Amino acid sequence: MADENNTNEAEAPIAAGEVQSADAGTEAREGRGRGRGRGGNDRGGDRGGRGRGRDDRRGRGGDDDGGEELIEKLVHINRVSKTVKGGKRFGFAALVVVGDGKGRVGFGHGKAREVPEAITKATASAKKKMVRVPLKEGRTLHHDGKGRFGAGKVNLRSAPAGTGIIAGGPMRAVFESLGVADVVTKSVGTSNPYNMIRATFDALVSQTSPKSVAQRRGKKVADLLGRGGASAAEAEAEAAAITE
Repeated sequence: MADENNTNEAEAPIAAGEVQSADAGTEAREGRGRGRGRGGNDRGGDRGGRGRGRDDRRGRGGDDDGGEELIEKLVHINRVSKTVKGGKRFGFAALVVVGDGKGRVGFGHGKAREVPEAITKATASAKKKMVRVPLKEGRTLHHDGKGRFGAGKVNLRSAPAGTGIIAGGPMRAVFESLGVADVVTKSVGTSNPYNMIRATFDALVSQTSPKSVAQRRGKKVADLLGRGGASAAEAEAEAAAITE
């Protein structure tokens, strides 16, 4: 009996120790599992936060633009340098044309140490200086025009349907952003893109429509259109087709 009691007493601590070690191992595994779970949740939360931040920025950008889609065209990038103590400091100047393709267009330029920042500044400046140009049938100009800025001179002519945009360089970007489909242009003088675009805008802002002229003179649009030898019916039909 004494041997049996000794045996039971010897086995009891071992069993208790095994149970304690098993419980400790289980708690350690559960702790590690919980730790990994919390870490995964934290990392997942960070990724989710960054994603939401990007979406919010895109949404705010759309609200700033008023919800309208604008056509942005990069016309020219110029690299400039400034000599300072220890070397040269480079910068970039960008010229951008922005339009809605429905009769509104603007241009702007910006300077920065990096190209993307310069383009962003130029685009923001162009959006603030957009002007409205009346279009005939939504595809061409109402009449011919001339513009000048410095040594730059441009001639603009309206064209029949199917002519296309006959213009080169910076002037083509302006008409594509404006929404003109048929126009004939000629640039005389300097080829500086800044002066060419300013001369083009000088010619565009002088454009007038029969509707605005009729309002200014206190007459009907049909009365103005009928002076060219057209019949009254033709003048009425053409006046009805004019929206601007």
